[in-house]
Amino acid sequence: MNEKMRALGKSPSKIREIFEYSRGRKALLGEENVFDFSLGNPSIPAPESVNESIKELVCESDSVALHGYTSAQGDLSVRQSIADSITKRFGVTATADDIYMTCGAAASLTITLKAICNPGDEVIVLSPFFPEYSVFIENAGAKRVEVKALPPDFTLDFNALENAITVNTVAVLINFPNNPTGAVLNEDEAKRLSSVLEKRSQEYSKAIYLISDEPYRELSYEEEVPFMPNYYKNTIVDYSFSKSLSVPGERIGYIFVPSVVHESRDVYAAVCGAGRSMGYVCAPSLMQYAIKNCVYDTSDIEEYNQNRILFYNSLSDLGYTVTKPGGAFYLFVKSPSGDSNEFCERAKKYEILMVPSDSFGVKGYARIAYCVKRETIEKSIPAFKALIEEYKE
Repeated sequence: MNEKMRALGKSPSKIREIFEYSRGRKALLGEENVFDFSLGNPSIPAPESVNESIKELVCESDSVALHGYTSAQGDLSVRQSIADSITKRFGVTATADDIYMTCGAAASLTITLKAICNPGDEVIVLSPFFPEYSVFIENAGAKRVEVKALPPDFTLDFNALENAITVNTVAVLINFPNNPTGAVLNEDEAKRLSSVLEKRSQEYSKAIYLISDEPYRELSYEEEVPFMPNYYKNTIVDYSFSKSLSVPGERIGYIFVPSVVHESRDVYAAVCGAGRSMGYVCAPSLMQYAIKNCVYDTSDIEEYNQNRILFYNSLSDLGYTVTKPGGAFYLFVKSPSGDSNEFCERAKKYEILMVPSDSFGVKGYARIAYCVKRETIEKSIPAFKALIEEYKE
């Protein structure tokens, strides 16, 4: 038995742990009486084009071919459709041979890290970060190196990042819009990030890859998210349709290795090899074909924007310190006591379920997922008021 895997299986992510707790509370009290903000599960429907595409495929296609294997790296026509959309939307030349279809962002990240990392390599993450990054990096045999973002807005600390890059650094992993803060990288920051990476790459005479984890790309409310291959040539994009099309349970995404990446054909081959070694070949064929005609579509994210405005303003008015998110669907709220675990445990008394920030690499905050029904937010405000009043006593 692999003891590391056994230990990992016995200690689920904090997010999932709270989500499972919420299911028990809802069964006991009724769903409407539990304010569950734990899981980033889209609460708005998929675009009609997704449903229509699936219906058409199921009703009109040859079922044997529809449910059969595609090429290991994904169906050629699907990959070409995605490549065309990248070229059209972002002005970056992309071909089908630059795309590898995956079972969502988790598979994309796992494959990418496995493809470029060797034992002893270092991967820099910007904290706060999605907790599973630690698992993915360790699985690739590399070492996680954390660089703290700068509160209260959790912007990049470029000096700290530059100092953290060493001769052992193989990649910097970024996630914008960010989970859990909702921070969005602007164009000036994208240029500065590129400058730092280019400087260190030249200094160490090696390619330092930028892995851009982009499941929330379309969920940006105030400014466009820079497409990093336009700024730094050694960028590998890991994408998921889970949030943009509201299909998280379907597990479909891709890896994009631009042709300008250093030794791009070898990197792409390593991606194919990593996918093969872990059994991540031939992403679900039905969903590959379904998203082929939906690559320009998104769910109606205005619902999230309205939730964002309502929740941010309401909690701020109550006296909470809240990081204003520019994207994704999370609020990052400062614990009135300074202790994130104490804050989240006390909130349970009012049936408010949040995720403490410690697992995201930062202490003293809680993550609130506002991808919920509007009425859930509205009904929770009195509970949040009662909670913060306790800290004033």
